[in-house]
Amino acid sequence: MKLLTNIALAALIALPATAQEQTVLERWEEDRTQVFDGAEITLDDLNWVARPLVVFADTPNDPRFQQQMDLLLADVERLAERDVILITDTDRATMSDLRIELRPRGFMMALVSKDGRVALRKPSPYSVRELSRSIDKMPLRQQEISDRRMVGQ
Repeated sequence: MKLLTNIALAALIALPATAQEQTVLERWEEDRTQVFDGAEITLDDLNWVARPLVVFADTPNDPRFQQQMDLLLADVERLAERDVILITDTDRATMSDLRIELRPRGFMMALVSKDGRVALRKPSPYSVRELSRSIDKMPLRQQEISDRRMVGQ
């Protein structure tokens, strides 16, 4: 499974030249299941559009990072339904905007709500089921669910 995760990450991070000309949000709108590199993300750009889920590690070889990515990629569609944008940052030496703002120590997963507040921090891997429950309890998500019901009637 680790090999599949590494292959998937390599394929998702190695973007074609045309994708580099698009903004992160444009690329995410095209494919909500792709994984983004933390170095290209500014949280303020995602406010009110997406829920960033940032997975930090000091190295991509961290077993907790690999386990977390396996869990997320196995059910990434469930996260996409909830407007989650999946972001990884595994380079401690490069102080990305995400590292400066969220200050991880080793492995950490952080879920940021659409309004820009940190909704959840976890020092160990977390399942998509648990993440979905946390997201579904957020007031804005409750409003989204209610709005969809109203449109469906």
